[in-house]
Amino acid sequence: MNLTETFKKVKTASKSLALLTDEKRNEILMAVAEAIVDYKERILAANEKDLAKMDIKNPLYDRLQLTVKRLDDIAADMRNVASLPTPLGHITKQKTLPNGLRLCRVSVPFGVIGMIYEARPNVTFDVFSLCFKSGNACVLKGGSDADLSNQESVELIHEVLERYGVNPDVVTLLPATHEATGEMLNAVGYIDLCIPRGGRRLIDFVRTTARIPVIETGAGVVNTYFDQDADLNMGKAIICNAKTRRVSVCNALDCLILHEKRLGDLIELVQPLLKHKVTIYADAPAYQILTGHYPEILLQAATYDSFGTEFMDYKMAIKTVSSLEEALQHIDQYGSGHSEAIITQNEATARKFQQHVDAACVYWNAPTSFTDGAQFGLGAEIGISTQKLGPRGPMALEEITTYKWLIEGEGQVRS
Repeated sequence: MNLTETFKKVKTASKSLALLTDEKRNEILMAVAEAIVDYKERILAANEKDLAKMDIKNPLYDRLQLTVKRLDDIAADMRNVASLPTPLGHITKQKTLPNGLRLCRVSVPFGVIGMIYEARPNVTFDVFSLCFKSGNACVLKGGSDADLSNQESVELIHEVLERYGVNPDVVTLLPATHEATGEMLNAVGYIDLCIPRGGRRLIDFVRTTARIPVIETGAGVVNTYFDQDADLNMGKAIICNAKTRRVSVCNALDCLILHEKRLGDLIELVQPLLKHKVTIYADAPAYQILTGHYPEILLQAATYDSFGTEFMDYKMAIKTVSSLEEALQHIDQYGSGHSEAIITQNEATARKFQQHVDAACVYWNAPTSFTDGAQFGLGAEIGISTQKLGPRGPMALEEITTYKWLIEGEGQVRS
C-alpha cells in the first residue's frame, strides 16, 4: 500500500479552502447537517452492519452505536459550529518597530490535519465540521470496527461538497488497516498535525511511531475526591452522573477517592450506582463498609491494577484517604492529566485542590462528564488534549489554527 498520491491530493485540495469565504463554509456545514438528518437511515444501516460484528458486551459498543437521537445531536453540533465566529484572520499581536517595520500576527489554518480514532463514528462528522470551519483539510483514519459507518458518513459529506463545487479531497478517509496508520504517521510534508483519539495503547503507539507533529488526546483516568466537608446529596448525584452517564467516554469517572471521615456515608453515596449495576473495586476500609450492603456479585476487593485503570465500563474503584494531601498524592500517581474533581463545601480545600492538581480540567462540585467541547460552548471538539505543549483540554476551532507573521516595510534594510 502506498498512500503518497492520496496525501498529495489532500495537500493540494487544502489550498483551495483558502478561497472559500466563511459564509460559504457555513452554508456548506448547514447543508451537511441537513443531509445527516435527511439521510440518517443510510448511516444507521451502515452502523448496524458494524454493530453486528461487535459483542454487545464490549465496552466500545456504546461508542460505536449511532441512533436517531445521536445523529440529530451530531447535526445540531454541526449547525452550532457553523454559527460560531471564524477562528481565521484574527490579529493576535500588532506593533511597529523603531525602524518603522509594521508587524502583525494573524491566525491561519494548520493546513492538513490527520485524525486517528477507534470505534467512534461520530468523530468523523465532528472532525470534518471543525476542520472545514477552520480552513483545514482532514485525513481520517478510523478503526475497522466503525469502517462502514465512516465510509457512509464521508460519502455523504462528499456528495454535499461536490454539490457546492468543493474538492471532496479536503476530507479523505483512509483504509482501516494498520499499514495505512503507519503511512499516515510518516506523511512528512503532507500532514501538518496528527491527533490520535482513543485509548492509551493507541496514543502510545502514535507518540513513539510518528514522524509528524502529534497532539495527544483521549486517554482519561478520572478521579473524584469526596472530601470530609462534602454534601452527601450533591455527591450522590455527581458521582452517579460522572460514572454512569456514558461509561465508554474519556471523561467518565474511574476512581472515587473518599475521606475516611465519610466512610459512614459510603453505603448511601454509592446507592444510585446500584440501578446501573456498577462493579466496585473497593480498598480494605471501603470493602469492609460495603460488605453486606452492596451486592456481593458487584463488590470486589481492589488490587494494585484497580487504580490507574480507564475502565470504559460500569466499573469503579474506591480509594480511602486520611487527608486532602493523600488524595492529591493518589491523583499525582494515578491520574492521566485529563479531568479530576473535588466535592466539598470548604472553599479553601477546593482552591488548594484546583491549584495543586495537574490536569487539563479540574472541577469543584461538578461532574467530569462536562469535559466536552460542546458543553464548554466550543461547538464541538476534535479531542481532549492531555499534554501541556500547545492546546490543553477540549480542542475546538481556535486550537486547530496556528499563526503567521505579516511584516510590512518601506524599503528598510538590516545593518
